[in-house]
Amino acid sequence: MKRPLRALAAATLLAAGSIVAVALGGTASADTQICEQYGSTTIQGRYVVQNNRWGTSAQQCITVTDTGFEITRQDGSNPTNGAPTAYPSIFIGCHYTNCSPGTNLPIQVSQISSANSSITYRYVSGATYNASYDIWLDPSPKRDGVNQMEIMIWLNRQGSIQPIGSPVGTASLAGRTWEVWRGSNGSNNVVSYVAPSAISSLSFSVLDFINDVRNRGAITNSWYLTSIQAGFEPWQGGVGLAVTNFSASVNGGGNPTTPPPTTPPPTTPPPGGSGCAVTYTPNSWGNGFTADVRITNTGSSAINGWTLAYTLPAGQTVTNSWNATVTQSGSSVTARNVSWNGSIAPGGTASFGYQGTLSGAYSSPTSFTLNGAACTRS
Repeated sequence: MKRPLRALAAATLLAAGSIVAVALGGTASADTQICEQYGSTTIQGRYVVQNNRWGTSAQQCITVTDTGFEITRQDGSNPTNGAPTAYPSIFIGCHYTNCSPGTNLPIQVSQISSANSSITYRYVSGATYNASYDIWLDPSPKRDGVNQMEIMIWLNRQGSIQPIGSPVGTASLAGRTWEVWRGSNGSNNVVSYVAPSAISSLSFSVLDFINDVRNRGAITNSWYLTSIQAGFEPWQGGVGLAVTNFSASVNGGGNPTTPPPTTPPPTTPPPGGSGCAVTYTPNSWGNGFTADVRITNTGSSAINGWTLAYTLPAGQTVTNSWNATVTQSGSSVTARNVSWNGSIAPGGTASFGYQGTLSGAYSSPTSFTLNGAACTRS
């Protein structure tokens, strides 16, 4: 789910008479309590534990142990069709300028030789929450603000909540089958892996999930891993939820990749164009490919409901899609809007993507029609 636009300035301690809080950047001993909104501390000399109450003004407190933390107070309550109240979590790497001690993150994906992690959760009943393991990546070695890609691993969810976006298929990773969701929260893209039933303990390679997201065309090896985080997103209740153990280790020694040159902005469609322009951005490898497609309304009136049609070169077969309903008959492909992106204002855009299999050399389609009218390529 959406992550906090965390306050960049250090917050003050709670007013006198409130539960004891720890200032930002402290070092925890056993059973240290944090109630300050963005309060954090370090454990084991390498991990940061944060309260991170970003979605509510109601009180939340966590008790930090030598190996994790427990939610001991959670007064917030948000509707399940919106954002959670918080993301109390433990992490390695950098989160909004707060970097864990001695971290080697950010590190370019191509430089990572191994990235192993383990997590153990304690769950409670009667609350609405997910147990979320987050992997953050960005095209630059970013240490502050919002990263462009969030990988979420949902090890447990309770209540009527769901990941951002829509289901795009399944994946077999870490010895399990996960339902895969893909979407955007407006600040960053999100790929979520949802366990079919609660997992209380997991040891796995973080690279397995990063590589799967790369194979879906969402990142490249030139991107940077900036942080690894594990905790809970509570909507209602959550006292007693705990991370009892967490470890993560990222090792270098891979093959550095020089970031590709920045893609130039699309050219302005010529005057008198058809009223639409299509930007088609592929990523191919071996026997597979992905494509991100952007439709721009270059006309003077809104488009309400759209169908984009084109022909795929021989040897390409669509296997799954996101943000559009994509069907294929022979080489002919039809992409239709979904419920929330059917209207394109003048000068506005709509985007979708898909994954496919590939036989032979890759090439892109050359012409497109939108609602029967030819579009220009941009």
